[in-house]
Amino acid sequence: MGKSKEENPFQNMLKQLKTACDRLDLDPGIYEQLREPQRSVIVSVPIRMDDGSIKNFTGYRVHYNYARGPCKGGIRYHPNVTLDEVKALAAWMTWKCAVVNIPYGGAKGGIVCDPLKLSQGELERLTRRYTFMILPMIGPEKDIPAPDVYTTQQTMAWIMDTYSSFLGYSVPGVVTGKPIPLGGSLGRAEATGRGVMLCTLEALKKFKMDPRKTSIAVQGFGNVGSNAAKLLYNEGCKIVGVSDVSGAIIDPEGIDITDLLEHVKITKNKLIEGYNRGEFIKGAIEGNKALLEIQCDALVPAALENQITGENADKVKAKMIVEGANGPTTPEADKILDEKRIFLVPDILANAGGVTVSYFEWVQGLQAYFWSETEVNRKLKEIMVSAFNAVYETSDIYKVNMRTGAYILAIRRVAEALKLRGLFP
Repeated sequence: MGKSKEENPFQNMLKQLKTACDRLDLDPGIYEQLREPQRSVIVSVPIRMDDGSIKNFTGYRVHYNYARGPCKGGIRYHPNVTLDEVKALAAWMTWKCAVVNIPYGGAKGGIVCDPLKLSQGELERLTRRYTFMILPMIGPEKDIPAPDVYTTQQTMAWIMDTYSSFLGYSVPGVVTGKPIPLGGSLGRAEATGRGVMLCTLEALKKFKMDPRKTSIAVQGFGNVGSNAAKLLYNEGCKIVGVSDVSGAIIDPEGIDITDLLEHVKITKNKLIEGYNRGEFIKGAIEGNKALLEIQCDALVPAALENQITGENADKVKAKMIVEGANGPTTPEADKILDEKRIFLVPDILANAGGVTVSYFEWVQGLQAYFWSETEVNRKLKEIMVSAFNAVYETSDIYKVNMRTGAYILAIRRVAEALKLRGLFP
């Protein structure tokens, strides 16, 4: 069954693209080039299951645009992965890299599977076979994958080893988000969450709000959400709600995030369910609904796309939204949030901390010279703060919201690269 028009992430991305291109008065020929990915591949991924049977999975890899440099983008394992979703995510990666002004184009990949139902051995065989199938598309100068939903440092290690095995020598630069012993960067694991935290603090500054008097709700408690919550908590913010696939915890008095992280660490499925403080609302649908409608100063959607829609946007009570996830807000919801004058820091800016430190990892690997975590975090802060202010200024100049401002800034940079390169032949 296909997704509705509002739920189709690629159609949503195209609407955002058109809005920005109209404001830029962009050359129609450039706009035509930006409407579709430059390269997409669908692969068949057969593997032998633990019971001896053979099961076939479908995988995707999309290069959206590489005018500004090698493609960069994660690989996700999820039952609902579609080609349109991967195309949208690859496009968002293109704009994201341009917003923070790092020399990458955008890519994305995915496999249609339920990783929670696969053993470690099945996940490894799936990863290695998928890597073999997309081998011609990836490489340190072509396309550098990274972790995404339900993929990890270990997944990247398998990809790196498979790629290296075919070349006959070690190629750590083929992926980022690797384990530290294989050339990973210090600070990479929490980089996306740190970027969300930095953007939230910059937004609070614009409104002269004290972090120590700010209430925040975080939807999603995976890598991005949990790190954003932890770092904001460490800055003195009161975290009044968090959610994951098991449900949501709501506590107007504030959740002890350090204590909650310890709880998640020791539970079998790494979920917030079972935590004995605050009100627990069981179930992903019920929990997320309650979380998105919570009374708070800032809302951080850090789960999947299409969470704030035309149906629930009018129920959002937050003063600002900082998008930790990719595409969590639909264009229909954007209109409602604008009418409500809710300040929104868009995904292509707010969650760009991950790709920024991935860029640092790639640079360190190419030099075979690695930085301290303090240096990584310092350089990340410089880039994120600079990008936030560039988007804020652009949105002010064009009298548009932050999302359109970010798109205008990013598309202008990609369009300039396309124009300078010209059209071959």
